[in-house]
Amino acid sequence: MDLGLEGLRVLITAGASGIGLHTARAFAAEGARVHICDIDEAAISAFRADNPDIGASLCDVADRDQVQALFDTALESLGGLDCLINNAGISGATAPVEQMDPADWDRCIAVTLTSQFNCTRLAVEPLKASANPSIINLSSAAGKFGFQFRSAYSAAKWGIVGFTKTIARELGPFGIRCNTILPGLVEGDRLTRVIAAKADALGKTYSEAETDFLAHASIKEMIDPRQLADMMLFLASPRGRTISGQAISIDADLQTLA
Repeated sequence: MDLGLEGLRVLITAGASGIGLHTARAFAAEGARVHICDIDEAAISAFRADNPDIGASLCDVADRDQVQALFDTALESLGGLDCLINNAGISGATAPVEQMDPADWDRCIAVTLTSQFNCTRLAVEPLKASANPSIINLSSAAGKFGFQFRSAYSAAKWGIVGFTKTIARELGPFGIRCNTILPGLVEGDRLTRVIAAKADALGKTYSEAETDFLAHASIKEMIDPRQLADMMLFLASPRGRTISGQAISIDADLQTLA
């Protein structure tokens, strides 16, 4: 299926690994022009070596000065912007709320939620000039359930849903559609670390904690990150032109989080 993405100008945060990496490669494979950023210098170096046709910048998206520099570079490189994908986020601390270090709370909110504001505010004007403008924000299944011992992460991911639905209403009159994706248990190193931390917090083995996570899904398997990329391709394509303000779960029908 030709999704009509040839030449689409796409900026992806946290694009050097994980979901962002799969997404960047998927858009590039469809003929889109892609620029990514990441905070991890080693990941950026590896990305540039493996993907020489995709632009890449080092950036902490929680830092507004760095985000401004990112947009200056990306907009010049891409010649404008058609799609912003706010993918950056961190797991945050695993701890009871009364034991959580306030610095850990602040950093999780800054990277996971406030970064989306930092990028979106700079994306609006160039998106207004696009014939096919969209914003895709990454939330999480933690954005619709309570998540024991992960209050900062869950608060940030719930916030993304509210942010997305609000900007969809604000930007709809300009033809800019805004959606958020709520992934479930996505395969990769990040989920491995989350499960390990939860196991430690509850005094369980890793295998026991993993079984607990999957027990709450109707389809008992982890999510392939390429499934998320496929959804983003569709949402950013002309075929998704009337899809906006939606919180789309790709989570094997999770009913709650362990």
